[in-house]
Amino acid sequence: METVTGIGGLFIRAQEPKKLAEWYEKHLGITRVPKTYEEGSWWQDEGPTVFDPFNEDNEYLARYKREWILNFRVRDLSAMVEQLRSAGIEVEVDPEIYPNGRFALLFDPEGNPIQLWQPMGTDENRPSKT
Repeated sequence: METVTGIGGLFIRAQEPKKLAEWYEKHLGITRVPKTYEEGSWWQDEGPTVFDPFNEDNEYLARYKREWILNFRVRDLSAMVEQLRSAGIEVEVDPEIYPNGRFALLFDPEGNPIQLWQPMGTDENRPSKT
């Protein structure tokens, strides 16, 4: 079975995106998104990641409600798309191959968007029948 290999990005809405990105870089060391494909992105150390959906009325998270897109890295986008579609899940594959890889979009059962990303240099970054 294909599985995601990690979180590839988290995209949030912000009132002042540039200032917020600067804050994350200054205070947490998360480098901003590069302006070109030649520049490097922020790299995470390998380690555990907790993924735990909470009830929508959970008091702890109630004050943090935001719109988001969760991006998961995958090893083989074509295989993952085929697996999801076989399970009856609609997946939209971006036909373009970008300098940083291939992408697909799907939605979780509550309508939250999820982007799948196969970075360049992982297996074969070539489109298939997906």
